[in-house]
Order: sequence, then structure tokens, then C-alpha cells
Amino acid sequence: MPQIIPIKDLKNTSEISEKCHKSNEPIYITKNGYGDMVIMSMEIYEQTMRLLSVYRDIELSEKQAENGQVMNARSALNGMRKKYGL
Repeated sequence: MPQIIPIKDLKNTSEISEKCHKSNEPIYITKNGYGDMVIMSMEIYEQTMRLLSVYRDIELSEKQAENGQVMNARSALNGMRKKYGL
């Protein structure tokens, strides 16, 4: 369940930091009863950014496949081996 706290509670930075790390979820900050900001631990932020990158790559791959921009698996693997020195 998402945690929602008023902006005035941001004064307790140690407590907020502890909540971020314990919950492993973003904390929603309200101002005058309306959503204003979201805060989260660095670990969750980095995990979220990696996941977003994977989703973008999948979306790009799907568009390339729709446009006929495909190659056979052997060519793709050989290209990856050369690129990454495998």
C-alpha cells in the first residue's frame, strides 16, 4: 500500500529516509491535500530506471520488427560477440 505523507513531515529527514528504505516503494508527498512529489531510495530509483530502460528496448525492438528491420539470430549473436568481446 503506498505511503502518503504531507509536505510538512519532510522536516523529519532521518525518519523519511528510513521509511523509504524499509518500504522499497516510493512515498507520495502531498501539499494542501494534493499530490506534489514522490521520493524513493536510490536503490529503488536505480532499479526503476533499469526496468524502464528494458521496457524502452522492448518497445524499440517491437517497432523495428513491425518495420521489417530484423536479422537472423546467428547474425545478431555474432554482432553481440564482436561488440562485447565474447
